[in-house]
Amino acid sequence: MASVSGNADRYRTLFETMDEGFCIIEFFDGPHGPLSDYIHVEANAAYERHAGIPNVVGQKLREMVPDEADGWVELYGSVLHSGQPIRFQRELEATGHFLEVSSFRIGPFENRQVAVLFNDITARIGAEKAQRALHETLEARIQQALAEREEAEGALRQAQKMEAVGQLTGGLAHDFNNLLAGISGAFEMIGVRLAQGRTADVEKYLAAGQGAARRASALTHRLLAFSRRQTLSPRPTVINRLLGDFSELVRRTVGPGIEVQTIAASGLWPALVDANQLENALLNLCINARDAMPDGGKITIETANRWLDDRTARDHGLTAGQYVTVCTSDTGTGIDKGIIDRVFDPFFTTKPLGQGTGLGLSMVYGFARQSNGHIRIYSESGEGTMVCIYLPRHRGEEKEDVPPPADMPMEADAGETVLVIDDEPSVRMLVCDALGDLGYHCLDAGDGPAGLRILESKARIDLLVTDVGLPGGLNGRQVADAARLLRPDLKILFVTGYAENAVLNHGHIAHGMEVLTKPFAVDELRRRVATLLQAE
Repeated sequence: MASVSGNADRYRTLFETMDEGFCIIEFFDGPHGPLSDYIHVEANAAYERHAGIPNVVGQKLREMVPDEADGWVELYGSVLHSGQPIRFQRELEATGHFLEVSSFRIGPFENRQVAVLFNDITARIGAEKAQRALHETLEARIQQALAEREEAEGALRQAQKMEAVGQLTGGLAHDFNNLLAGISGAFEMIGVRLAQGRTADVEKYLAAGQGAARRASALTHRLLAFSRRQTLSPRPTVINRLLGDFSELVRRTVGPGIEVQTIAASGLWPALVDANQLENALLNLCINARDAMPDGGKITIETANRWLDDRTARDHGLTAGQYVTVCTSDTGTGIDKGIIDRVFDPFFTTKPLGQGTGLGLSMVYGFARQSNGHIRIYSESGEGTMVCIYLPRHRGEEKEDVPPPADMPMEADAGETVLVIDDEPSVRMLVCDALGDLGYHCLDAGDGPAGLRILESKARIDLLVTDVGLPGGLNGRQVADAARLLRPDLKILFVTGYAENAVLNHGHIAHGMEVLTKPFAVDELRRRVATLLQAE
């Protein structure tokens, strides 16, 4: 008997001194229905500390907290009916205490008793709320900081853009003024010498004017390459086939003091690229490499197949997939890390005044981007430089050009007629005069609608030579499409100052059509016309 009493005392002591709140509730039937209320039959001293309600023994739930009684009855009623213990967190709204509760049934259902063990976690909940609020505040501050940073970066990009425009405008004005001075001066001296009857000097001034015009043409091609507006004629090409002749050209260009090595990857994939413009871009890179090695050195030209995964492609500004790379590397002075991000800017150059236009790398960059590729540069000061052009792999076979026979005649057959459409009168005059010398009969128009009216007439027309950018509401491509509906076999030569890619359907022109870029040599015009008209 003493042992039982001792155990009871021990459990009572534990019950009263335990840190957690504890109570036993007993359900009874009330006005709200069967088992719709309960009374506290036992509670320890910690109950008041955790729940905030004193003297709870003998108190009925619906008298204590009538507004929230239904929720507590539902929770503990489920324990009574199922016999399954539960754990949950809930606020006792009457006192504002957040409780973490464990509950289990005591004995069989018929006893109608449930035990409740709980802790006051109000401080913890408050700390968590404060932490969440702090996180939300931090997130808001981070978002604000990111927005401010983006705004600052946008302002910086605009400032850099305006600086580049200033460099571009100043460089253009300087270079073109020099070239125009040479051209206009040559024409002026030709006029003076002709007035004096001294025709022997005319040839000299003609050569000077033509040389300045060619340099102006080269400058505009570089600008168009940088702005990705140059006319490209991409064809499936295995770049390795270009390396033999090209390496010889590089050796002649850089001189005997520099070794030129080529490393051609076996099984190189084809790339869809304009071979001439690729060679031009690579030659620019090799000239830069030569200038970085005043005491001699080595240039390596290397091709490779490359797979770019998503991350690498993102770092390169490309889409993931297969690429053909062609890289030039040198053993020269290298580029300082402080300026390497500026090397593709127009007119930026590290060469002494008068030894570089600053358009070489800009042109290469523009060519690569217009070819749906990219360019990367790797360099360290004193360690040399490597520049790699990435070009997408072409899924198809390489195509070889079939050159026209060398003895192909250029003179017109009897009655062959050419319609020339250009809004610049001097261009129309030159084209008509050049073709007239070969026996072609020429018709001309200054805009698209006027040209279309001639095409709708009964006049014989064997070839249409048209500018792409025409006034009057019809561009050259639209005139050509209408002409092909009227005269399905008509040959067409587009002549343009730059590649309006959208107008020319991104380079995909139909059979019997060609593109000639201004400025052009008269002999090239004659050759293109003869090729089109004499093709089978």
